[in-house]
Amino acid sequence: MVSWLLLCWAAVACQSEPPRQAPAAHEAPFVTYRVDPRRQPLALYWRDEHQQPLRSLGRLNGWLAGQGQKLVFATNGGMYRAGNVPVGLFIQAGKTLVPLDTAAGTGNFYLRPNGVFYLTAAGRAAICRTQDFRAAGRIRYATQSGPMLVIDGQLHPAFRAGSTNLNVRNGVGVLPDGRVVFAMSKQPISFYDFARYFQHLGCRQALYLDGFVSRTYLPAQGWRQTDGDFGVIIGVTEPAR
Repeated sequence: MVSWLLLCWAAVACQSEPPRQAPAAHEAPFVTYRVDPRRQPLALYWRDEHQQPLRSLGRLNGWLAGQGQKLVFATNGGMYRAGNVPVGLFIQAGKTLVPLDTAAGTGNFYLRPNGVFYLTAAGRAAICRTQDFRAAGRIRYATQSGPMLVIDGQLHPAFRAGSTNLNVRNGVGVLPDGRVVFAMSKQPISFYDFARYFQHLGCRQALYLDGFVSRTYLPAQGWRQTDGDFGVIIGVTEPAR
């Protein structure tokens, strides 16, 4: 049976830079945001200046406002353990705060291959399989999660069409032009259909971030989820006016 998702493709979501366009009706099942990290401040957050986890999108928003920054977009950026400690690699401002996790285990994070989303000091974004990640070079931000959704243009081999494993999910992909695309499903969706969405957008690499707990803050699309209880949070800002 043809997936319902196939009827929702071929759309353009809210652009991260002018000219802005209203989200197309075809893309309604997803909250989608594109950002150019070479031109816009894309960062990963975890704790405040007192070393306390920020935890929610609303708290991040308020914390950034106190620093003269306006939050344009935010979403949870990976899985976490007790105490809101990131599972797997976390690099912030060039410092490795949590090491790469290459162990075997159960659950989505350990569904091989898992992967790493990272940003260099020059603003280049990339996603790679965990086994391919190399810390050499000037990596400014990184978060590890799993499973990979799209690997070299192909869906993760464990995904199956018609799967009944449905959940709200959010993920990240890198577009051919170097921009980063974030997406969260508004309704429960299978891994297969979620990965197909990133594949359709043109992503040769895409990474699952989390599910069920996923939240997105995107006022430009009228989407303001400010709750949540997270480890890593990904955000895009601009100077407050």
